[in-house]
Amino acid sequence: MNSRIRRVEATRQTKETDIRLSLNLDSGGPVEVATGIGFFDHLLITLVTYAGWSLVLKAKGDLGVDQHHTVEDVGLVLGGALAEAVGDFSAHARFGLSLTPMDEALAEVAVDAGCRAFLYFEVTWPQLSCGDFEVCLIEEFWRAFCGRAGLTLHIIGRHGRNSHHLAEAVFKGVGRALALALVKRAGEPLSTKGVLG
Repeated sequence: MNSRIRRVEATRQTKETDIRLSLNLDSGGPVEVATGIGFFDHLLITLVTYAGWSLVLKAKGDLGVDQHHTVEDVGLVLGGALAEAVGDFSAHARFGLSLTPMDEALAEVAVDAGCRAFLYFEVTWPQLSCGDFEVCLIEEFWRAFCGRAGLTLHIIGRHGRNSHHLAEAVFKGVGRALALALVKRAGEPLSTKGVLG
């Protein structure tokens, strides 16, 4: 079984954003996130906590324009860092499922860490924002994340009357599903083809 420590540092600098992170998949702390978007920070901390990772992430973006560039670029950097930290996806359990409640809200998540990037996202938001954070950006985050991480990710909001609760259930659920999918395992890849992708 691969005993390599799954840890990576990553950066992204553009005219719109400056992002730096340190990710460790084999350590449950510390978790420090500062993007300039309070609710988004809360969601990222939730994801990492339930995945069992350590993350230090600092992002500066053109928030005077809007939050889209920062949210999407954090997804790109975190997804790329995850792929790099995992390394050989064939040495992992591959699949993870979760059904996660948050008060009246319920999120269903399924992930295939099989080097095939795809997002299915079906969430109807009861409110369009949480504070000053537009919840439509959550789908953009996951699309960027999946594309760089090479994950197939299905996210379904089963029900919920409060967008804060529903968003939190989604991020908890993805964290829980990834914790299962990225458990190290020995032997051949879980694929009838013998390879992933």
